[in-house]
Amino acid sequence: MTDTWAAFGADLHIEPVGAGVRSGLVNALRDAVRSGRLVPGTRLPSSRTLAVDLGIARNTVADAYAELVAEGWLTARQGSGTRVAQRAVARRPATRPVRSRQERRPVHNLMPGSPDLSAFPRTEWLKASRRALTAAPDEAFGYADPQGRIELRTVLADYLARARGVYADPERIVICSGFVHGLMLMGKVLRQRRVRETAVESYGLDIHWNILAEAGLRTPCLPVDALGARTGELGGMRGVGAVLMTPAHQFPTGVPLHPDRRAEAIDWARSGSGLILEDDYDGEFRYDRQPVGALQGLDPERVVYLGTSSKSLAPGLRLAWMVLPQRLVGEVCEAKGASDWMSGTLDQLTLAEFMRSGAYDRHVRSVRLRYRRRRDQLVQTLAERVPGCRVSGIAAGLHAVLELPEGTEQSVARAAAWQGLALERLSRFRHREAEPVQDGLVIGYGSPSESGWAGALDALCRVLP
Repeated sequence: MTDTWAAFGADLHIEPVGAGVRSGLVNALRDAVRSGRLVPGTRLPSSRTLAVDLGIARNTVADAYAELVAEGWLTARQGSGTRVAQRAVARRPATRPVRSRQERRPVHNLMPGSPDLSAFPRTEWLKASRRALTAAPDEAFGYADPQGRIELRTVLADYLARARGVYADPERIVICSGFVHGLMLMGKVLRQRRVRETAVESYGLDIHWNILAEAGLRTPCLPVDALGARTGELGGMRGVGAVLMTPAHQFPTGVPLHPDRRAEAIDWARSGSGLILEDDYDGEFRYDRQPVGALQGLDPERVVYLGTSSKSLAPGLRLAWMVLPQRLVGEVCEAKGASDWMSGTLDQLTLAEFMRSGAYDRHVRSVRLRYRRRRDQLVQTLAERVPGCRVSGIAAGLHAVLELPEGTEQSVARAAAWQGLALERLSRFRHREAEPVQDGLVIGYGSPSESGWAGALDALCRVLP
């Protein structure tokens, strides 16, 4: 009977200290409360449960509790059990770095790379989660296939073929924990294949370049201009066995890869057994014309397609997918097994149900309209209040590039920081080997909440020259 009772109690890590069992227990509990490890309101195990856990007499625990109640450290009420008293206790001070004014939390957020998190479809996601959890087989809660749940891979194959023009058989798809995770896996595979260099666009994210470098790959830059990456130069880059690109919407310049250059990239990959890593980070969000289809559809055996839910839903989901050439599936799964065998099953099943039910399409259409309105408001407001400011890269995505007069980028960024406005300089995304082209700002109009958008836009106008 004692063991059964203990099974229903709360666990408490406590080590009696000092001479005597009772006094040692009193001292240990008092120290736990005084130090803040046991916070006010914490319910302690019953005297019977704690006695079983510690292997001591129940009366010893009851007496220790009674002493601490008398001293004011604990409270005991019928039906409420024994709890830590609501009193001021000394807690260990948190060590936080001292921040300058420029480093304080911004009032307005126009950083690129994030959607409006307040738009996350909580109600529909919860419904999908309940349905997925109810229907999940028992084996879903065990160790899983490193490729990911077949339910998600199946609906992804249908969606990507329909919406992005991707050749996506479920057996070619590997689920990973975000784009960065997928890129880490590809870095390992490329290095194992004796690839020495992976070209990257001259403007992009240094975290991506660093991941490839950590895998042992050099990352020479491929110039970017008004037509996208200059893919015709790949043939002259000796030693390059792969290239990382954002063909649908170059980040951060915002230009799509010209059709002739798309063909050049595929021709390069075919002629020398090269591999293209296609980062399709915001392909769903195109406003002024039909979406540019994925490059992968031109040659599924030469292109690794990487997509993510980070822009369409939320980065916190940590769900992304790779559509691989058939010959690479086993190698990627092997690399994944060494570092992160499986991605979270319940989130995979929920996303599968969310997409299967049509909720994903409805959500994308809804936020696409929201982001288009913001894009239009940004362009119109700047035309009225800062008429000399040219805006580019606005046909798609969640950000725009604002061109600045030469030599003003640093001063505008400082002014924004003093105004509590978070944004990024265009030069922040320039590869170390690239030549400076234009001063500018990269403005993420997807980041602010609906209530914060007007204030962020007003703050932006105040700091522009």
